Amino acid sequence: MALLSLTLELDGLDPEWVEAACLEAGAVSLSFTDQRDDPILEPAPGEFRLWPATRLQALFDAATADRGALAATLAGALGVEPARLHFAAVEERAWERAWLEDFHPMRFGERLWICPSHAHVSEPGAVVVRLDPGLAFGTGTHPSTRLCLEWLDAHPIAGARAIDFGCGSGVLAVAAAKLGAAQVDAHDIDPQALLATGENAAANGVGPRVAVHAAAETLPSDADLLLANILSSPLVELAPRLAGRLAPGGSLVLAGLLDEQAEEVIAAYAPWLRLEAWRRLEGWTCLAGQRAGDGRPTPASGSECRGSSVANRRP
Repeated sequence: MALLSLTLELDGLDPEWVEAACLEAGAVSLSFTDQRDDPILEPAPGEFRLWPATRLQALFDAATADRGALAATLAGALGVEPARLHFAAVEERAWERAWLEDFHPMRFGERLWICPSHAHVSEPGAVVVRLDPGLAFGTGTHPSTRLCLEWLDAHPIAGARAIDFGCGSGVLAVAAAKLGAAQVDAHDIDPQALLATGENAAANGVGPRVAVHAAAETLPSDADLLLANILSSPLVELAPRLAGRLAPGGSLVLAGLLDEQAEEVIAAYAPWLRLEAWRRLEGWTCLAGQRAGDGRPTPASGSECRGSSVANRRP
């Protein structure tokens, strides 16, 4: 399908109003992007929060959309000058594959690689997780995911029973299985994430060792390792439930929190185990700790971070 692209800087316009007008005019897709690289941190549950300066891009079927008529219709509906509406023809191509061109194999630690289906890793001894970006979150490009993958690469987990809490694409679950975990139980509240995790596990040949759980209550309570790469607020709220899923001596790895949120999360888990910053990367912190055999808090084994003195030890 040949496409016609519309770009509009919102600048004072109601996003929902603009979205509705574009859909009414026949838009086949809409996306919002940031104009100035402003961060959006932890929206409330169910909240759709945009950047202070947001850009909208809408795509129309070029075969049926007349540029002049479309500009007049949208300018009138939105109450803006037609000059604010920027149209451009979009080259027709296989868009379902085009986005893969910029996704290349990535190395995490000494031997763990995330590799798209169209590429190849020839490194001797490489442990390769084949994964293409999809609707569910998690390909290793975000610092918090990278930190978790590097933790997995740096610690022996062969034979362990692991939990991936908030599994997204299943990248951590599959990586753990590929690194030798005997069983990985993955949970997410998003049905699309559960589907993606199951498909990615099967594609990597570890399907029998990765089980997906729609309900957190069905997760095992004797895990040797629990990974949770979500946000700081749910990490704090879930502290009793996550700590309670660990067997004595089990390890807990938490990510998805900013450096300044680490102390709050550490305090939330203090009744069960002592968490410490394992590594930091680009403003994000990965916490790790180990539950003692007698249930008392113990420090993280092999912790590499202390306070703010660490930077990107392994980019």
